[in-house]
Amino acid sequence: MSKRRRRPAAPRKTVPGPVRRPVGVRIIGGRLRGRKLCYTGQWITRPMKDRVREALFNILGPAVEGKWAIDLFAGTGALGIEALSRGANYATFIEQHVPTAENIRQNLAELGLREQAEVVASSAISWAQQICKAPQASAPIAAPWLVFCSPPWDYYVQRRDQMIALLEGLIEAAPADSVFVAEWDQRFECQRLPQYRNWDIRPYLPAIIGIYTKHR
Repeated sequence: MSKRRRRPAAPRKTVPGPVRRPVGVRIIGGRLRGRKLCYTGQWITRPMKDRVREALFNILGPAVEGKWAIDLFAGTGALGIEALSRGANYATFIEQHVPTAENIRQNLAELGLREQAEVVASSAISWAQQICKAPQASAPIAAPWLVFCSPPWDYYVQRRDQMIALLEGLIEAAPADSVFVAEWDQRFECQRLPQYRNWDIRPYLPAIIGIYTKHR
């Protein structure tokens, strides 16, 4: 008695999931105006909105020139690169997510900025603690600082004390004429900022931007 041959199983049809295509972040001003930064669009990276970044740098104006830009929680690196485009002498990007840090390096290379910048794949909090111990010895150039602190907004809730300590330590260690920019949302009580009354606080809801200048 002959056995009936089994028909080969039909291949399963798969429905492709959503694919995130690389997203462009535009440099708004300076010598690199109009150039785009490429990043993956991953949820862990939340670039500051163009309109907020444009407003911020309009406020900073010539204060950017000659500074050492420090882009904590760098993400796309848009803030530090925008600073370089507008006349900062050097930039350090701190980003603990290794693939994202590598993406910043690629953008710097494509823009011809590798000689003016470094990317550190590290926790911003740990990096800040180290530089506060020996600020003059650790600084790549002798210049006032331009510090950007734009982490995931949850940090100002879940790690509030650490964030306040980070800003407080860097402000104390920074040379005169250094400028600090912090971004948070409405959940953070900005009265907790170090030297709160000296901050210029501006809402760009849902974001809130604070700017502090360390005078002599």
